[in-house]
Amino acid sequence: MEALRSRKGFICDMDGVIYHGDRLLPGVSRFVDWLYREDKQFLFLTNSSARSPKELQQKLLRMGLEVDESHFYTSALATADFLKKQNPGGCSAFVIGEPGLLNALHDAGVTFNNVDPEYVVVGEGGTYSYDTLCQAVRLVLRGAKLIGCNTDVTGPTEHGLIPACRALIAPIEAATGRQAYFVGKPNPLMMRTGLRLLGVHSEEAVMIGDRMDTDIVASIESGLDTVLVLSGVTSLGQIETYPYRPRLVLEGVGDIPAPESP
Repeated sequence: MEALRSRKGFICDMDGVIYHGDRLLPGVSRFVDWLYREDKQFLFLTNSSARSPKELQQKLLRMGLEVDESHFYTSALATADFLKKQNPGGCSAFVIGEPGLLNALHDAGVTFNNVDPEYVVVGEGGTYSYDTLCQAVRLVLRGAKLIGCNTDVTGPTEHGLIPACRALIAPIEAATGRQAYFVGKPNPLMMRTGLRLLGVHSEEAVMIGDRMDTDIVASIESGLDTVLVLSGVTSLGQIETYPYRPRLVLEGVGDIPAPESP
């Protein structure tokens, strides 16, 4: 644990690590207080594309946790950055997603187009319907390139698991025969951006997540230290089904700060 506590940079997933839905997980306040007290560089890096950093900041504030907006990075921002770099002159997209994704794409210069877009971009959220699914299929068959914000099949909430981006984009892939390109974790793009935002080298950083197939594999492939917490979707028994392992397995982020003296 001392090797973990000595790291300069901490990249943390959110769903299943910091909260479930609108419920803050045990030990999180103590962990965040420790990050600030020890002057650690930290970033909450989430595969969710639904909310903007400001909205995530306000969500945590409603739970009693005060964190500056600069400490958040989302798959919506990563998707917008990817499209901007791929198309310096701008591009158009048909988008299925929440305001966090729409605003990130707009700020990156992406225009919205439901007739002949260059891309179909899929996040998660309540705008997904049979009608939008059919429209996305038609546009991809006409030549639009298919982009997914992340590869998460499910997401944890206080009421249990719900379908996430990969589950929502699967019918489009099946109907068109086209494979989506996914920008979020485990794509190393997000991890490299996170390290750049923190200003630390991968050898000085740790990734804390609850998913073996996104958080842990992304951090292994990016050269970060790896911590899996059991507060999210992965159980202790499931770890053995994967051909790779995290360095540490903890019950939650509250186990990271050193125990307080009596």
